[in-house]
Amino acid sequence: MTNVQLDRERAYTWADPRGMAAGAGLDGLTLLRRVADGSLPAPPIAHTMGFDLESVENGRAVFVLTPAEYHYNPIGSVHGGVYATLLDSACGCAVHSTLPAGVRYTSLDLDVKFLGRMTTDTGLVRCEGWVVHAGRSTVLARAELRNEAGKLLGEATSSCLLLR
Repeated sequence: MTNVQLDRERAYTWADPRGMAAGAGLDGLTLLRRVADGSLPAPPIAHTMGFDLESVENGRAVFVLTPAEYHYNPIGSVHGGVYATLLDSACGCAVHSTLPAGVRYTSLDLDVKFLGRMTTDTGLVRCEGWVVHAGRSTVLARAELRNEAGKLLGEATSSCLLLR
């Protein structure tokens, strides 16, 4: 085994996730808009992964990320878990944006397709999620992850269970 020199370091901070409790009485769209504009803290996963909620509207959410070395897997590209996290976040927040105050959701499944390689050379990527179908107890959402040129890098569908 070779002795590998570790010369890179990453430090980051996040707000206490209990700070989200300030949005407990808000409908989903208002809560997410406040996260996007910074008046409510982003969840810790956004800081851990280095992504931002760029925009949100009823039934739609868009996240952005610039791939970094700390996203890499052992084969020298962005780990599939980063794709899945972005796609899951976009699907979930698209669903959340449609919910009235007091209604929550949980993901039932996430079906991810990896369609293109992502590296530090890829530049900014955008992940857009939207609601496809809303029923009384479940909501189906879809998301696409694209580079700035519009190339599809990944896609997902997710079923979410509403908790009333």
